[in-house]
Amino acid sequence: MNRKIITLLLLSILITSNTFAQTFAHGRSESYTWPKDEKVLDKLDKWQDQKFGMLIHYGLYSQLGIVESWSICGEEEDWIPRDSTITYDAYKRNYWNTINSFKPEKLDPAFWAKYGKKAGMNYVVFTTKHHDGFNLFDTKQSDFSVTKGAFKNDPRSNIAKEVFNAFRSEGYMIGAYYSKPDWHSQYYWWDRYPTPNRNNNYNIEENKWRWNKFKEFTYNQIEELMNGDYGNIDILWLDGGWVRPARSGDAERAGKNYRGAQDIDMPKIAAMARRYQPGILVVDRTVPGENENYQTPERGIPETQLDHPWESCITLGWDWGYVPTDQYKSPAAVIHTLVEIVAKGGNLLLGIGPKPDGTLPDQVIERLEKIGDWTIKNGEAIYNTRTTPVYNDGKTWFTQSKDGKTIYAIVCLEEGKPLPTTVVWKGNEPAKGSKMKFLQTGKTVKWKKTAQGIEVSIPTGLPKDQAALAFSFVK
Repeated sequence: MNRKIITLLLLSILITSNTFAQTFAHGRSESYTWPKDEKVLDKLDKWQDQKFGMLIHYGLYSQLGIVESWSICGEEEDWIPRDSTITYDAYKRNYWNTINSFKPEKLDPAFWAKYGKKAGMNYVVFTTKHHDGFNLFDTKQSDFSVTKGAFKNDPRSNIAKEVFNAFRSEGYMIGAYYSKPDWHSQYYWWDRYPTPNRNNNYNIEENKWRWNKFKEFTYNQIEELMNGDYGNIDILWLDGGWVRPARSGDAERAGKNYRGAQDIDMPKIAAMARRYQPGILVVDRTVPGENENYQTPERGIPETQLDHPWESCITLGWDWGYVPTDQYKSPAAVIHTLVEIVAKGGNLLLGIGPKPDGTLPDQVIERLEKIGDWTIKNGEAIYNTRTTPVYNDGKTWFTQSKDGKTIYAIVCLEEGKPLPTTVVWKGNEPAKGSKMKFLQTGKTVKWKKTAQGIEVSIPTGLPKDQAALAFSFVK
């Protein structure tokens, strides 16, 4: 069996088992620096209350139904498919030309926002520009924009503005995803040289003018998003962590391929963003320091509880953007993951990919509705909560109210199994003689302390397809 077949089998096992046991695409940074700005700290506290968000990947790759952006990158990986019947340069040209066919005539961000809200999502991060350099907003810095392509004459052509306005109307916190690398820009991928990998393809030290133009280009684009034209922005979510200042050993690791530190002067960008958007959270992913206001492990969950702000960004299917053959995880798998992440102190940012015409896949809609059936009844144990010192016992996870007066126990149930008549956990015991509430019904349930732990009687007559059962009590 070749490596691609083995990889596909592994992906199938992961998806059909309805688990999130994926390998980290990016782990969390090795350190965290707390912000000093009081407005940023206040915004961070509010963001930690939200717990559940939507990450939307949308662009030319959606039109093509392929993995986002990466097929134009020269790296050879099993997860980067590319047409092998034509040359690499011809493939890239064909990809760029998709701007002339990307025309989402059924675009309806209000519908996306509605179903995200049904699922219990409270913030959104939208791809204003991915690594391929295709802009989903009306930038003056490049003609490679949705407002210059096949969709240019539609009154909704400034898609980012449409998305932000629609989600803001539903009460979401608003996040602007922006890729620091730009593979369409001649200031990043200069066509004088080949493009062998994701990095800039020229020596920065020998071409300082060109790199300075890229820094100017990046600053100006982010300013366009921050200056108020797109309303209030809560999060500047920066992807492409390889664009960063020099680290110890960079030159030695890269050898002859070292092209210089890709420093874009993030302190200057962050200061500009906060002049327009006071208190905005700047998330310079995987680059530890003052400009990574929360950490973003990707496609996985940290093993233990963390004592600083973080968010797992995980796909609902396998790919971030729309792929026609994608398979989606079950609502129960999402709920279990949300519960674990919140108990460990994080937020879940769930990846959704709209179809080329601007609608959501039916499978996505179905899952969002079913996830919402659970969060609307049990959200008290999720939203506006904080961690407890004892946060897990097997399949039971614990959170507490912000004032520390109420403990929540959330018991994750195995899919396809009959509902138990009782559940038992150790740790976080209710006060002697106190009442325990079953969140789904709001009614009290019987409990007792046994040698095995706290035993809770489950009410009869419940729907059979329960993902998790949540209880509240005074400790």
